[in-house]
Amino acid sequence: MNQSKIGAFISARRKAMGLTQNQLAEKLGITDKAVSKWETGVSQS
Repeated sequence: MNQSKIGAFISARRKAMGLTQNQLAEKLGITDKAVSKWETGVSQS
């Protein structure tokens, strides 16, 4: 899987829905930091 393409997709969809990272995180029941990591492709393995 291409992490940067997935991150760009998540970011684009979130912005198209007019949501901030924090708002998306609240809807998913996760932290905004997790959303940021998904979008930037940064993760701790």
